[in-house]
Amino acid sequence: MQVSHTNGAVSASFDDLNLVSSAGLVPIMKLAARAGLATLADQWLTVPTDKGANAGLKVASLVGGMVAGADSIDDMAILLHGGMRKVFNNCYAPSTLGSFLREFTCGHVCQLDAVASRFVRGLATETPLLAHDTDGYIFLDVDDTIIEVHGHQKQGSGYGYSGVRGLNAILATVKTDVSAPIIIGQRLRRGARAHGPCRETSD
Repeated sequence: MQVSHTNGAVSASFDDLNLVSSAGLVPIMKLAARAGLATLADQWLTVPTDKGANAGLKVASLVGGMVAGADSIDDMAILLHGGMRKVFNNCYAPSTLGSFLREFTCGHVCQLDAVASRFVRGLATETPLLAHDTDGYIFLDVDDTIIEVHGHQKQGSGYGYSGVRGLNAILATVKTDVSAPIIIGQRLRRGARAHGPCRETSD
């Protein structure tokens, strides 16, 4: 037996006002709140103009959207689907989050690094993220990766050793014999640079 026709297009949408498509966000965002994500972002992130207001809530929204599978600003609409507004407050529209991110400079990425390092410490106190009393090995790996970007106005981008226009990110990863690898530090650098932190590439 063989199907005699094919669908020209298939589209699926989620619009039930009483259901949420990403219920798993509830425990994740509660953990993020206990570890201080929004509070740290409010303390360390200074984005100018009214677009930078409520930075902590906007950073938490972006994290929640990415955890739910969003990989673009438009995808952040997942935070508004179904009954998400009944589960979370301050669900920002994608356009609001996009305006927030467009105010970022390389310096703001360094501020986010300050948030991230403290957030990891908060996570470590709330979860067995890294074993503190292990008698086995502790493996530290420092390596770089190229993050491809598009557009000639991306601050700090350049053509590095890979031949791809992008930013060069240095990642520090820690692993023990009883825990999975965890990124505990990062630095964003100009794509063509061989060394130096983000603040040296803000020109």
